[in-house]
Amino acid sequence: MSDRLKLGDLEFSSRLLVGTGKFSDVETMIGAVKASGAQIVTVALRRFNTNEAEDDLFGPLSQLEGVTLMPNTSGARTAQEAVRAAMLARELSGSPLVKVEIHPNPHHLMPDPIETYEAAKTLAAEGFVVMPYMPADPVLAKRLEDVGCASVMPLGSAIGSGHGLSTRELVGLIIRDSSIPVIIDAGLRAPSEATAAMEMGCDAVLVNSAIANAGDPAAMGRAFAEAVATGRAARQAGLMARLDHAEASSPLTAFLSNPE
Repeated sequence: MSDRLKLGDLEFSSRLLVGTGKFSDVETMIGAVKASGAQIVTVALRRFNTNEAEDDLFGPLSQLEGVTLMPNTSGARTAQEAVRAAMLARELSGSPLVKVEIHPNPHHLMPDPIETYEAAKTLAAEGFVVMPYMPADPVLAKRLEDVGCASVMPLGSAIGSGHGLSTRELVGLIIRDSSIPVIIDAGLRAPSEATAAMEMGCDAVLVNSAIANAGDPAAMGRAFAEAVATGRAARQAGLMARLDHAEASSPLTAFLSNPE
């Protein structure tokens, strides 16, 4: 049975999205992307630098078969800056996908909900497949869905923190009420956390730091791919209900008692 991630008119078999920052070099990044099997890879507009090979990720990534680039607006501090970055990125890459990422405060890197909403609204009207990075806010998630976003991408915890799913309860509310894919973005440290996100009903996860900062990024990319697939399979299979009491898995009988 087909089980594909649908974003606008696009479909993908992989539910692991990979970021491209923080890798030690381009070769390591490419190896990790290949090992992960990711079909959507996000890259910042500032890394579309064809004049400087050591600072160009667009060139190498665009050569990967089966990979769709998702430019992001990292570095934008306002909706206006994000829209401009998205327009330039689409012109350069030809990709309809855009990850709206607006975090004006470098001390905590939290996404700005107001500017994110305004940028997403504008870009959706311009025909982009909009995927906004956002706080784990159920009200904002519905607002973004209403203006035509293809998905919402709530943070699991602060970017690069490795604190995992600290927003689990709020993400659960977003999943419950969302009619578009919910993709965990930021904060995951271990593959087990990706499994947990998928088991609770997320449609995909985006991972960057946990792979890039691993001792063996390619091996970690494979581990996250397996974890996402396992979590999705468990969700599809139907997890058992939680009970507030013990329940024996075998009938309790008195077969060891002394006969009368």
